[in-house]
Order: sequence, then structure tokens, then C-alpha cells
Amino acid sequence: MSAGDFLRYGALALQLTTCSVGHLSDPRQARARILQNIARIAQRIGAILEAGDGGSALPLRLIVLPEYSLSGSPTPGVFANWRRLAALEPAGAEYEALAAIAQRHGLYLGGNAYEADPAFPDLYFQACFLFAPSGQQVLRYRRLISLYSPSPYDVLERYLAIHGRESLFPVADTDIGRVAAIASEEILYPEIARCHAMRGAELFIHSTSEMGSPLPTAKDVAKRARAAENLAYVVSANTAGVENTSLPACSSTGMSKIVDYEGQVIAAAPGGGESHAALAEVDLAALRARRRQGGLGNPLVRQPLQAYAESYRQAPFHAAGQLEAADARSETATLRETQLRNIERLARLGLI
Repeated sequence: MSAGDFLRYGALALQLTTCSVGHLSDPRQARARILQNIARIAQRIGAILEAGDGGSALPLRLIVLPEYSLSGSPTPGVFANWRRLAALEPAGAEYEALAAIAQRHGLYLGGNAYEADPAFPDLYFQACFLFAPSGQQVLRYRRLISLYSPSPYDVLERYLAIHGRESLFPVADTDIGRVAAIASEEILYPEIARCHAMRGAELFIHSTSEMGSPLPTAKDVAKRARAAENLAYVVSANTAGVENTSLPACSSTGMSKIVDYEGQVIAAAPGGGESHAALAEVDLAALRARRRQGGLGNPLVRQPLQAYAESYRQAPFHAAGQLEAADARSETATLRETQLRNIERLARLGLI
């Protein structure tokens, strides 16, 4: 297929209920539950396609799943415990099952999972993925900013030595456009999206599990901002509720939406339950034409990026490598303690 075959297509931010495994203690039971969650995802997608692409006038080529849709959120404490319980192997059975969904239906399937890395045996990473219709994984982005889970930034020197600098902000060049991923609350950080856009990203897949509200929330406003400032689509899938935890199940619900490159919401799902209402057309030809227009309305190409570089180099906010120190504990408390020390230090410096 040529790149022009899918300049216009349907995309879906699929709003699903999360069935957490955090209440389990046996890794075998947890893995079985994760595979059941994937089977349920497959059933939902099959039903939507059988109903006629959910009503899309164009072929449905991209489906994005919510954050936590495989396992729920990690339990706090020692990172190795969650790794044993629920972190996927990069070539494991769970990813194979997700790849099979994409291949069976001839579409791109994006989502988010916790995964192991053999180079970091005591840690896990939160990863966004994209599987192509061939079943090949064409994108793996590991979340950089996290308060409760380890990230590549926490072991940056070792991570770059093993995976290379290009692994930090990967962009997949596919026949549905140049796709990048933003993980959950990273939508609040303009630099994450901008670094992807600087590498050509045209569409951001955003798996999230965020508080639903009839009022504007910071994360929901940020989806529109990231789209408008980068002239890119945002396909943002939120959970429809979280089961098997002590929290109110429907606190995280609704807010799934597709935002176009002008920052306009073109499809959205209601709160209160599962939904495939966040379904809309992606028009790559129009996006690319928009990016090549001159004038005041092109914020992407007018960015004076080099003027910002020195400020970033000098800003002492949150240093990399907090888990690389010999005495660093590989547990949630380490990340929280580092944040509190940063707040105290920045306050003394008069920067916050």
C-alpha cells in the first residue's frame, strides 16, 4: 500500500472499563486476568466492526485503548513486586494477543501497558504501543514523567547507553501518518508532545485514565492545547471506570475524545460507561496542507527552538537518574521523596 492510501480514515478512542489485577497476589492469576482483559477488548472491537465501523463513513484504521486497560494501575511499594505480578515481556503472550487483534481486523491498535526490560531486572516501565495491521509492533514509547512508577529518566544514563537517544521520542512512519504516543498525564507537559512533533509526528495516541467531570479539567484542556500548538491530531482514550479497587469505580470516566489539528473536539464519549462514540475522521491531507501554510496561524514552524535551549540546560528542576545512585531504593517512596526535596530546594531558590 502507498502512503496515500489512507490520507483519510476513521479513528476511534475506545472507552473501556478497567479490570485491575492489583488486588491479586499470585502472578499466575494476574497474568490470566490480563489475558481475559485482552480477550474482552478483542470481543468489543469485533462487535464494533461487525456493526459497521461504529457508523464511520470511512474505514476504521486506528483504535486507541485506555491506560490501565490490561492490568489497572500498579500497586505502590517495591517495583519488583509489580514487575512480577503484571509487567509484560516485550515478546510475551499478552503482546502477541494484542498483535493478533490488529492483524485479524486489518487496523492499527494503540494502547498502554507496563512492561519488563531485561536490562533493568528490578524495574518496570510504562509503555505505549502501536501494532500495525501486519501484527508488527511499530511503536514503543516509554513514559518519561511519572511520580509512582519508574521511568527511563530515572535511570537515564544507563537507559541511553542500552537503547540509544532515539528511543526517548520515537515516531512511527506509517500509512496512517506519522504517529507518536503521549502517556496519560504527560498530556500536561508541552515538551513531550513538542519533542515528538519536532520529529515529524502528525497524530498523538493518548491512553489515559483520568478523572471525568462535566467541567473543564486541566488534562482535558491540555488535549486541545497540544493539538493546536503542534497542528496535530490527538486521539485520547479514557477509562470508563476502574473495577477491583477501593476507589469509586466511575471516578475515571468519559473524556475520551478526538481533537483535530486546530484544537477542535470533533468526537467525544460521554461519562458513565463504555462507549465507542469518540469516533471521527482523520484527514492527513488537510493537516499537511495546514502545516505548510504561511502566516501567523502556523505556530509549529514559527517556534524559535534554539532560543529556549539554554534555559532548559540551566533549569535545576528535576535532575535525571534518581534511581541510579548506589543507595537508591527501587520503590515508590524514592520517587515521592525526590519530589519533596525538589520542591524544598526550588522554593529556597525562589523558583516556585
